[in-house]
Amino acid sequence: MRTSPNPWVRRLLAALNGLLAGFAALAVAELVAAAVRPQASPVVAVGGAAIDRTPTPVKDFAIRHFGENDKLVLQLGILATLAALAVVLGLIALRHRGTGSAGVLLFGAVGAAAALSRPDSTGIADALPSLVGAVAGAGVLYWLTGRLTRPATHEGADPGEGGWDRRGFLVAASAAALASAGTGALGRYLNSMSGQNAIASRNAVRLPPAASPAAPVPAGARLGIPGISSFFTPNGDFYRVDTALVVPRVDATTWRLRIHGQGVARPLSLSFEDLLRRQLIERDITLTCVSNEIGGPYIGNARWIGVRLADLLREAGVKPPSQGGLADQLVARSVDAMTIGSPVETVMDGRDAMLAVGMNGQPLPFEHGFPVRMLVPGLYGYVSACKWIQDIELTTFAAYDPYWVQRGWARRGPIKTESRIDTPKPFASPRAGTVMVAGVAWAQHRGIERVEVRVDDGPWNPADLATQDTLDTWRQWSYRWNATPGTHSLTVRATDGTGQTQTGTRTDTFPDGASGWHSVVVTVT
Repeated sequence: MRTSPNPWVRRLLAALNGLLAGFAALAVAELVAAAVRPQASPVVAVGGAAIDRTPTPVKDFAIRHFGENDKLVLQLGILATLAALAVVLGLIALRHRGTGSAGVLLFGAVGAAAALSRPDSTGIADALPSLVGAVAGAGVLYWLTGRLTRPATHEGADPGEGGWDRRGFLVAASAAALASAGTGALGRYLNSMSGQNAIASRNAVRLPPAASPAAPVPAGARLGIPGISSFFTPNGDFYRVDTALVVPRVDATTWRLRIHGQGVARPLSLSFEDLLRRQLIERDITLTCVSNEIGGPYIGNARWIGVRLADLLREAGVKPPSQGGLADQLVARSVDAMTIGSPVETVMDGRDAMLAVGMNGQPLPFEHGFPVRMLVPGLYGYVSACKWIQDIELTTFAAYDPYWVQRGWARRGPIKTESRIDTPKPFASPRAGTVMVAGVAWAQHRGIERVEVRVDDGPWNPADLATQDTLDTWRQWSYRWNATPGTHSLTVRATDGTGQTQTGTRTDTFPDGASGWHSVVVTVT
């Protein structure tokens, strides 16, 4: 008479069955997504749906604690959750084989629903990766559970094996793991190849010289102090804050921009080559994210080249509200269906709002919006800096709320006057004597007139300002501090070109950007 298998071993193997089934489901889904589009992958679809439904305080927490790794953390969290659920379904299948497999199908339906709920969904095809993957996962779980409970029948089987086909189970589990690994690897490879046309189109771009080039950066604008932010932020170091779990790779040869809507007398449809043939402007502009906390890193300065947006709007017959225009809001839409609303009056008031095609002398990186992105100096990115733009609709603030406004952020997002201490870093231990305190201050489209530094609770002392490049860029500053031994607090504040001094009242980033003075604590030795 055979002895009963060890119940704990059976449970562990049942949990393994669940994990292998989940692995198979995701691998097959990845392969199917390669035939549909990468954004239809279950992890991406569920992650995107989660981002859309996440409360603003939670999003701020993620950006604050994980920075640009927030998307990676989200995806790892989804995978960990799926793994836990797969273990549970494997254990359920040990007693109720069909119920466990049905559970896998249920989660496939959830993934399909998430894919279809995304604003950039292309239709029923987006549901296929989740559904086909779930069917594969359910089949694997049903099959492996059967092998786990099947009596040993091979020649020479030992009755003491526990009454089940250990060899057959191990062979089946190994085959499932290897097949899933191969399927997943093939899917990832095909997904990576799906962007080759976009990569080739970017490699082929040769940016023409600007008809209106940027003026040379004036002497004295770059202080060269160790630890201070470089005047131009390299493309690879430029901050990235968006909701795209998969960076869109758009083929510039097939890309088109549509300008239409209320008050548009002559709708436009433009190709990338159409933009390059127009008169381009080149400007130094500092971008700031509304999620940037006091002293935070989500700010960068670059030299941009592109087409002046106001010129395109006038060509389409658009007038600003102050001149009788019907639309007061410009809604930009990206290829991933992100919507960003900007005030028409601001875009057309003479500032260098543009559709940018280049960044620091290169075509835009994919992460920063290739082939075309929008930017408006003086406005936070959530109301101005649409990446991967493909559509501009003229409408009104009363008629439509874009993505971030729907989530409680302010409709209009002028950048607040702010400043930051770059060096010394918090909790540094400089030596007594002269210590160089330095950093950057910004008030885009207003400029920086004055920066002051305070030591502990002492008086405000004027800092030395670097030469101003343009009103749309940040300005470096420095202060020679005669540091004495002990623990000290250093605080900075700036005054913009209108004479407005930044407030010391601290506010969170929500709903229209953080305010307050930046301080660092150091211990002088």
